[in-house]
Amino acid sequence: MDIPRLVIAGTGSNVGKTTVTLALLAALRQRGRVVQPFKAGPDYIDPGHHTMATGRPSRNLDGWMLGPAVNREIFLRASADADFSIIEGMMGLFDGSSPMSEVGSTAELAKQLDAPVLLVIDGSGMARSAAAMVSGYARFDPQLRVAGVLFNRVRSEGHYRLLKEAVEAETGLTVVGYFKPDSTLTIGDRHLGLVTAIEQGSTEFYEKLGRAATETVDLDKVEALACSASEDVRGEVLGMRGGNATTPHASRFTPHEVVRIGIAYDAAFCFYYPDNLELLETEGAELIRFSPLKDAALPDVDALYLGGGYPELHGERLANNEAMRIAIRQFAEKGGTIYAECGGLMYLTQAVRDFDGRAHDMVGLFPAEAVMRKPGLTLGYREVEIAKSCALGSPGVKVRGHEFHYSELVPKGPLEYACSVTDACGAVRPPDGLMTGHCVALYAHLHFRSQPSLAGTLVASARGFRERRLAGRSEAK
Repeated sequence: MDIPRLVIAGTGSNVGKTTVTLALLAALRQRGRVVQPFKAGPDYIDPGHHTMATGRPSRNLDGWMLGPAVNREIFLRASADADFSIIEGMMGLFDGSSPMSEVGSTAELAKQLDAPVLLVIDGSGMARSAAAMVSGYARFDPQLRVAGVLFNRVRSEGHYRLLKEAVEAETGLTVVGYFKPDSTLTIGDRHLGLVTAIEQGSTEFYEKLGRAATETVDLDKVEALACSASEDVRGEVLGMRGGNATTPHASRFTPHEVVRIGIAYDAAFCFYYPDNLELLETEGAELIRFSPLKDAALPDVDALYLGGGYPELHGERLANNEAMRIAIRQFAEKGGTIYAECGGLMYLTQAVRDFDGRAHDMVGLFPAEAVMRKPGLTLGYREVEIAKSCALGSPGVKVRGHEFHYSELVPKGPLEYACSVTDACGAVRPPDGLMTGHCVALYAHLHFRSQPSLAGTLVASARGFRERRLAGRSEAK
């Protein structure tokens, strides 16, 4: 399958990969191209911005969580009807789950997709030294193809010419352009990363980034690099016949079998992998969005999915929406299925205590407080194994994901956990998966493609709740 593709990688974190990626995505779209975005690694914020810039859901690809075959399958399905596919890397090009291997790195993913790499470098304060840096990155792994270079934070055309001449003369790689430092083209950040796309409110920012790219970047060269990728994405991907993964999956379920799952979606809860949601749909779920911030009542649903986000930033509004908090607690008490991750878990505790020490009342399903602590970052890959039967499955089922939070759970009473946890190196971590009734809440964000049975089990739990409700109504008549 001929899929023009390009990995945008950095020499390290904070060199401007996301700004560069968004600018290229927007500029290519302005050229009339259909562009499919991807993000390397377990990230929700950058993909949200990708989606706003392109109008297409951005997909996560990850060597440790998903492995090569699943990465290729997700890539092929999403890219099938696109003119170009752009994959934003994570951290530095060779940084991954271990300092001694490429697992989980952008480099590993680029090789899995047989994709050329455009290396982003902070060019401020450098001239010929940039050539030495590029040479090292290009030669470090002979199986990886670093095909081009783009400089960020370069103040003048004259400085850029020095960098370009040095790199092209010493390495033979193509230098495609540069970006000037511009605070108006920078997304603000906070304790978990960039401000989310849902807070941008419009596409104006991305359009401005795209126009900036046309001024200092040779987009013809960028497209040529993407088109220089091999004609086939090699690997053990069986049964692929194209198809667009952004379209809903055809349901094999009758209307009677379809269940409704409420998806919490607003500025407080907006961290979801598109693949998780689509797997739920494939298993017979109809997804209904609702807002814990704004809505006074739950929609008519058979299960709830409370994703991650920033409940700590919206603690007062969540607390003031008492009607929603009561509705969720009553839903759980009636035997409703609830699956929650990170921010969703925090929302289900008795209270969230913010960075200023103020406590905000939450749903109260679990006798604990989620207390924000800075410093206090918990970050890393996780393998979660179910130890007690719950809405996610039976003992022994394993699924991969990651943790990324500044809060700490402070128990106010006995807590029951459903899962044991290890990190990417196999070290034992604290248990996860608070459980009560048909509710399970984890700090770990799980990627369902690492264990597809989870979606079916959640939907089956929701279907069981619906059947119990219907039976109860029949008996009442």
